[in-house]
Amino acid sequence: MEKVSDEVKLESIKSFQSTISKSENGLAQMIQKGASTTLIKKRLNALKIGLAMLENTWNQKPQMYNQKDIAEARSILDGLFPSMEKAYVKLKEGSPQRTLLERRIKAIELAVQAIDDFTKN
Repeated sequence: MEKVSDEVKLESIKSFQSTISKSENGLAQMIQKGASTTLIKKRLNALKIGLAMLENTWNQKPQMYNQKDIAEARSILDGLFPSMEKAYVKLKEGSPQRTLLERRIKAIELAVQAIDDFTKN
């Protein structure tokens, strides 16, 4: 995994925590409306695994996921890049939304790297 500063580590963990929280709120709203929740549940689980993998890599915090779940999470996280990159291009340079999305993209890239490193061992 690439070397990253403590600041990037902290921003990445905060980004995952924020994204997880927003996803949980979205899931609750979808359940209230009776909408299909399969996709958001899979993404939410993948985000939780991504966060766990970063915390495992950087803080030696134990993670409780099996290889199958980790592989599925990697695939889901990797699948988020096209839509995030598409949204990123539309955002005004220097805007808070663009900064948040930059951090989210970086955090997910680092989580995918952490998963790749973990599955090699």
